[in-house]
Amino acid sequence: MNPHRDDQPFMDALEGLKRGDFSKLEPLFGEGEGDDTPRIIAWHRQGRFASEPQALAEALTCASFLGRTAVVRYLLQHGVDPSGGSATGMNAIHWAANRGQLEAVKLLVHANVPLETRSMYGGTALGTAVWAAANEPRGAQLEVIEELLRAGAVVDDAEYPSGRKDVDALLLRHR
Repeated sequence: MNPHRDDQPFMDALEGLKRGDFSKLEPLFGEGEGDDTPRIIAWHRQGRFASEPQALAEALTCASFLGRTAVVRYLLQHGVDPSGGSATGMNAIHWAANRGQLEAVKLLVHANVPLETRSMYGGTALGTAVWAAANEPRGAQLEVIEELLRAGAVVDDAEYPSGRKDVDALLLRHR
């Protein structure tokens, strides 16, 4: 195998991570070729991220956005800060909460991700989850809200009332 054959796809991925092109990068976080290792993990094992720590942090955020828990778990086990990167203005926990990626949220919480970090919009992880549940419902957002509340997220930082009775009932129980 030519060791330089894969340079352009890797360079394109670095640029995509820095720009926050998470949906476009999804194929790199799924099953790979041959041994089914996601390409992001294969590149990490090859040492390609050694001089790209910011891109690696963004890879955790991208994996959290996409709900690719195998990649989230792998990166956390290999020392990536659970907050991930925030080039998009939101970090790993914000995106996982926004997208309703419950398993990614659980992994990040277990890794002691800070829950009260503010996004560029001023919201915490819980605030982001509540906003998304009210405005862009998808995934397991209600379960994400419950998980964040169980983990100790500050309920006063979430908009209440949210406009959704089920979300408001969860928040009210924790006020």
